[in-house]
Amino acid sequence: MPVINRIADYADDLTAWRQHLHQNPETRFDCHETAAFVVARLREFGITEIHEGIAQTGVVAIIEGQGDGPTIGLRADMDALPITEETGAAYASVVPGKMHACGHDGHTTMLLGAARYLAETRNFSGRVALIFQPAEEWGGGAKVMLDEGIMDRFGIGQVYGIHNAPGLPFGEFHGRAGPLMAAADTMTVTVTGRGGHGARPEECVDPVTAIVAMVGALQTIASRNRKGTDSLVLSVTQMHTGSADNIIPETGWFSATIRTFDKAVQDMVEARCHEILNGIAAAMGVRVEVNYERGYPATVNHPDETDFAMRVAQEVGSGAVECAIEMGAEDFSYMLEERPGAYLFLGQGEGAGLHHPKYDFNDAVAPIGASFFVRLVEKAQARV
Repeated sequence: MPVINRIADYADDLTAWRQHLHQNPETRFDCHETAAFVVARLREFGITEIHEGIAQTGVVAIIEGQGDGPTIGLRADMDALPITEETGAAYASVVPGKMHACGHDGHTTMLLGAARYLAETRNFSGRVALIFQPAEEWGGGAKVMLDEGIMDRFGIGQVYGIHNAPGLPFGEFHGRAGPLMAAADTMTVTVTGRGGHGARPEECVDPVTAIVAMVGALQTIASRNRKGTDSLVLSVTQMHTGSADNIIPETGWFSATIRTFDKAVQDMVEARCHEILNGIAAAMGVRVEVNYERGYPATVNHPDETDFAMRVAQEVGSGAVECAIEMGAEDFSYMLEERPGAYLFLGQGEGAGLHHPKYDFNDAVAPIGASFFVRLVEKAQARV
């Protein structure tokens, strides 16, 4: 079953919506104009039950089908990234230092396309809950919406989402049952010594040499403390210290991202970080403060719902492929902890990767994503 003809007919509208959103990116929970644009389109479609202000700027809209039945949730994220755009597109971001570098403008557009069609046809029983979420990139907007009770409030029984994937073949869906994306933790380490003249290190307690030793030692966690079959990434991504070449600084800090799938591995990494960092601090005479924060949990697809979503994807797209685990993270994981569902990737062909200043969503893929959402609903909640 290819792209739905009616959705293909308004592909130009989808492109216009997406490029408008791309020009006007908003970050974190501050998606006020984006939410207003979404609500305006939903009202144009004749949708009357629209709930605003969830997780500050999130929106949930309800479409009633024909006859009694369950409620299926469809989610799109709306927020952009703090990146300066380098695409050179005519519709490039007009907001300095912000751009849609992860395709959330496309995700919002695909869900709007599905909403338009579902509101026109209502060829399903029960209800559809359209979830437009802020703060996926930073802030865990999905968890905030859940904490505000959207699953129980709207009676959502299962939930689905998709993410565009540059580098995967155009129109091809990728997914897998079970763990799909990693848990993402963050660690910030502040090291304090005693500063002084760079020519007289014997009078100082150098935090720089301690930081260097700590960063190197942390790499032994992945190489020596985990099983070879356990997936783990620990990457130190920032180091900041010093102000001049002839001054030994008083303090410095570094930060890291930690990606895991198994909670036992996650616990082991956190414990070993504290042991290693405190041990080196004691040996080198510095003080260390470790702020280790658990972030998004692993994204784990439910088997039955994943099988169903992949079958729908096979009919709508150019194929459905079982993929390997992905070390990126996604706050849709919180929704999958509360309700059964699945999260898939949708290939958009070659191009710059996600979170790159030259990334751009491929507008040609939007009708495929919208059709996927529609067929999920129609097949999961066929009229009785």
